[in-house]
Amino acid sequence: MAKRYDVRITLISQIGKCPAGHKVGDQWTIHRFTPAGMCMGAFNSLSPFITTFRFGGVFPWENNPNEATFCCPDPKVVNTFKVERIVPEGEVASATETEHC
Repeated sequence: MAKRYDVRITLISQIGKCPAGHKVGDQWTIHRFTPAGMCMGAFNSLSPFITTFRFGGVFPWENNPNEATFCCPDPKVVNTFKVERIVPEGEVASATETEHC
């Protein structure tokens, strides 16, 4: 069975006023279920990235294999989110989790 990680999402920047009321600094942690209070548009756009981090994947364009930034799809409000894999203290990611293309 694949190792599963928790994932933290943080709103790190915003241009415009979010109709869902999200503000810079808002944070959600995903364990197994969808996070309470996050709008469906943002969650749906981040879902593939959350899943990638939950199961040990990486994004080759990012310098840190445990972090990536993505934007909400609402063109009137640019919410930028940091998505982080939560790696337990002392745990080292395996070679397959840190190799880049």
